[in-house]
Amino acid sequence: MTILVVNNKDKVIEELGKLIEETAKNSIKKNGIFLIGFSGGSLVNFLTTALPKIKTDFSKWRIFFCDERVVPVSDPESTFGVYKKAFIDSGAVDLKENQFIQIKQGVSAEEAAVDYANKVKQFFPTSDVPRFDMLLLGMGPDGHTCSLFPGHKLLTVTDKWIAPITDSPKPPPSRVTMTFPVLNNARVCVFATSGKEKAHMIKKVLVDKEDLPATKVNPHSGNLYWIVDKEAADSHL
Repeated sequence: MTILVVNNKDKVIEELGKLIEETAKNSIKKNGIFLIGFSGGSLVNFLTTALPKIKTDFSKWRIFFCDERVVPVSDPESTFGVYKKAFIDSGAVDLKENQFIQIKQGVSAEEAAVDYANKVKQFFPTSDVPRFDMLLLGMGPDGHTCSLFPGHKLLTVTDKWIAPITDSPKPPPSRVTMTFPVLNNARVCVFATSGKEKAHMIKKVLVDKEDLPATKVNPHSGNLYWIVDKEAADSHL
């Protein structure tokens, strides 16, 4: 694990951009493609600033969702919908809609999860578990990551790449999420966070190592990065 403590949110975004650029460069050089997973929340704002500044061949990118809400794209809760506005509709970066691997619309969480797993499988046809080049993760105020919540049965799922959830404690209740076998098989996982409101949970996860979903992210043959500003670190790190 690598923990980077930087001065402020702008520096968090800058370091995140550098890490994405370097990982994309290496992946494209090695495999001709960059397979990355996005999350929602504050990460959207970070990437809105970071991605236009990086040097990369965006045509080689394929973007997946570490989790997604089972809602229409037009719904403000849709993670893809937010990125669509931020990147595709605005033209801020040269990404096309078909580069985003989206969930199936108008179906149950269960069907959406099966369909999404099949879409992932197309990129990893011979893999027991997909190995993404990079997963950009978030951490909620309860220590959840993706749609893997404290105490939930999904924390122990090992036989699915993508799992449905219909009782999310955070609305909307229906979602699909990558599972821990997928998260922990990635080449690079990144948490980027800022602000004093995150300090309490940062301490629980990185110092006290409490049994929380975010603490369970630990790629077994990859690299884990936490990029936090001084307010979030709050002298704990």
